[in-house]
Amino acid sequence: MNKRQQKAPKGARRSSREEIILHMFRDFPNTQFTLKYLASISGGASKEGRRETFEILGRLFDEGIVEECSREKYRLSQQHRPHYEGVASMTQSGSVYVEVEGLDEDIFVNPRNTANALDGDRVEVAVIHRGRDDRFEGEITRIIERSRKPYVGVAEVGAHQIFVKADSRRMPMDIYLSKRDYPEVHDGEKVVVRIVDWQPGSKSPVGELVERLGIAGNNDTEMHAILAEYELPYRFEPEIEEAAKAIDGRVTAHEIARRRDFRKVVTFTVDPADAKDFDDALSVRKVRDGVWEIGVHIADVTHYVKPHSVIDDEAVERGTSVYLVDRTVPMLPERLSNELCSLRPNETSLCFSAVFTMNEDLEILDEWFGRTVIHSDRRFTYAEAQEVIETGRGDFAEEILTLNRLAQALRTRRFKNGAISFERQEVKFKLDEDGKPLGVYFKEQKESNQMIEEFMLLANRRVAEFCAHRRNEKGRAVPRTMVFRVHDAPSEEKLDRFRQFILRFGHVFKASKGRAVAKEMNKLLKQVKGSTEENAVTTMAVRSMAKAYYSTDNIGHYGLAFPYYTHFTSPIRRYPDMMVHRLLAHYLEGGKSVEKEPVEELCVRASDREIVAAEAERASIKYKMVEFMKEHIGEEFDGHISGLTEWGVYVELDDTHIEGMSFLRDIQGDFFLFDEQQYEIVGRSTGIRLTLGSPARVRVKRADLQKRQLDFELLLPGLPTRRPNASDDRGKGRGKRSEPGRSSRRKNR
Repeated sequence: MNKRQQKAPKGARRSSREEIILHMFRDFPNTQFTLKYLASISGGASKEGRRETFEILGRLFDEGIVEECSREKYRLSQQHRPHYEGVASMTQSGSVYVEVEGLDEDIFVNPRNTANALDGDRVEVAVIHRGRDDRFEGEITRIIERSRKPYVGVAEVGAHQIFVKADSRRMPMDIYLSKRDYPEVHDGEKVVVRIVDWQPGSKSPVGELVERLGIAGNNDTEMHAILAEYELPYRFEPEIEEAAKAIDGRVTAHEIARRRDFRKVVTFTVDPADAKDFDDALSVRKVRDGVWEIGVHIADVTHYVKPHSVIDDEAVERGTSVYLVDRTVPMLPERLSNELCSLRPNETSLCFSAVFTMNEDLEILDEWFGRTVIHSDRRFTYAEAQEVIETGRGDFAEEILTLNRLAQALRTRRFKNGAISFERQEVKFKLDEDGKPLGVYFKEQKESNQMIEEFMLLANRRVAEFCAHRRNEKGRAVPRTMVFRVHDAPSEEKLDRFRQFILRFGHVFKASKGRAVAKEMNKLLKQVKGSTEENAVTTMAVRSMAKAYYSTDNIGHYGLAFPYYTHFTSPIRRYPDMMVHRLLAHYLEGGKSVEKEPVEELCVRASDREIVAAEAERASIKYKMVEFMKEHIGEEFDGHISGLTEWGVYVELDDTHIEGMSFLRDIQGDFFLFDEQQYEIVGRSTGIRLTLGSPARVRVKRADLQKRQLDFELLLPGLPTRRPNASDDRGKGRGKRSEPGRSSRRKNR
């Protein structure tokens, strides 16, 4: 730039014209501005205005804030563009959103500006545009660290190379494998790969083979693929299996003498019909008229699994058992989960127990925690226990009826105290011996389920209360480190959105905070029971709630209306329960409060593993739903609209609760648009309005097993439809979709 002006004195205030020009450069950091334009928008392009603007640009140039791109065109210099560090999240179209800690909105990056960044990479991003709504668009300037996450996909083996078409929508490009390095890979085989490189100018990233899973479409292959996608193991390493086999499982007289003996008290388990690990049992003994001793007996896993052993370390890594549609991937080896720690009938078992003496008014007259030995008299399925409840006849009828009566009273009191009643049907599949879905049914919660649930809740609550504090010599409560299961109250912002949502169905939600929200929520859920909008309202109600997690900082459990709550009752399948057993044992022996930080780290990890396991479980359900519907391509079904977006309509089928998407662009006979304010889809010519809960008839159009994606064609009365033909690929094609519009991606999603 010619005719340099001297820099303004240090600390001098900038003129209003200069402030406007600076704002323009910072709001549009990639835009090239002419001197005349900058003069015009900052106060006028008169001769004097252009002169002032030229002087300002000279100073900004000297300070390194702007750079001259071409003759009298300027933009913000590279070093002065806002730079952030964050994690890339890739979409199906190849665009990226960078999640930056501290920013409410993610930074959008166009595919041409991603610098070959991939999902999960830690990147540096420079802001190149800031919209009027304050949303950033950026350009990735550097990949700080490549993600090591695995991708699962199907290998397409050519004459000289292998390309892997990833299942994940977050990997829209094929991954190259060297045929020379991996000659054993077969066409159509499902494989796990990791990205090792992606050179500028290359169309495909280069991968390395992690594992071969088998031929795509095979049930075991697909279930293992889901586990691999979420980095979950599907087998134990030999050293862990050997360590489990080496555990001495004998229940010695010496060990029995150290425990409270319940072997002569009526004790039984109640579990699902297909359960193999029985980690809880109930005992009941009449103390006197109207007073009962109820024992909640939990498998004493920590008697067998010692801290920092190879089995314990593996349990920390897994965090939880994973329940896919057709299998359980246990946290502990089978030797422990199905044998030593399973409270099988007619066997002596070691337990950690919570024992309550209570009357018919639910007053706890006495409670005791400690290690026990039991002898289960009977293994009930939920259906068998339910039959006893309904008929009053059968094995241990008096004991079961007593427990159920007390449990129903506990349940009534819990809801009266403000617990929220979310009752959602659980989808189950009837599978053949090869894992193929033959039908869909729903798991119903009956009184036998509630009986077990209420006593488990009681044990969890009272253990949490006991461990949370100790009494000092002056009788004051002194806090102790504990693993709590916490659940925060819903935010007023989420409740406002929920309130606006249900207003469309004519429902009014008055409460905004405190226990009044729970009371109002239960009232609403009761009102919508059996209505067409029940599923939509319940789904949105759940989303309006905070997520439960593990923490050493107790904030109570809002959903259960408990000031103290933990997980004590399932140590076979959850690592936090093992942590709680160890803490309870330590405090029962008079031990001091343990160091908080290591326990909190384990809590955070357990919460993370719980989320991953839940995502894998949902993926397996989705796969089986798509597999089931693959046999029904071209058939029509009745359903209800369960979701609306700017790109399509989600419809849930009435008979099976299977959900699929109908893209707006595929609806014949009109052009449909999403009205975000009214939360409805509107036909531009016909005026047809589609909203949540509306009945809908659909035809199954495509079932893509690889993507676990189900496409419907929405059939609207009075509009033409297209009969399925050979062009509908019946799930065999890759069929890339347009990018779903994403106006905002909030944190903590």
